[in-house]
Amino acid sequence: MNAAGAQDVKHLLLHNNDQYRQLAEQHHRLDNRLHELTDKHYLSPTERIEEVDLKKRKLALKDRMEAITREYLQGNGRTS
Repeated sequence: MNAAGAQDVKHLLLHNNDQYRQLAEQHHRLDNRLHELTDKHYLSPTERIEEVDLKKRKLALKDRMEAITREYLQGNGRTS
C-alpha cells in the first residue's frame, strides 16, 4: 500500500473507529506535552523522566493504532 492509501485508511479509521480515534487523541495529547518539554532549555530530573515516559507511551499508542490498521486491512482484503 502506498503512503496515500495508508493515509486514507487512517482517515477512515479516525472517523469510523472509536478506539482508533481515542488512541489518536491520546497520542496527540502526549505529543503536545512532549513538545512543551523539548522546547525548554533545561529539564529537571523529574521532567527528564517524564520525557522518557511520554516517548514510551506514545510508541505504545502508535503500535496499537498500527495493529488496528493492519486488522482493518486484513478484514477488507488489503495487504501492505
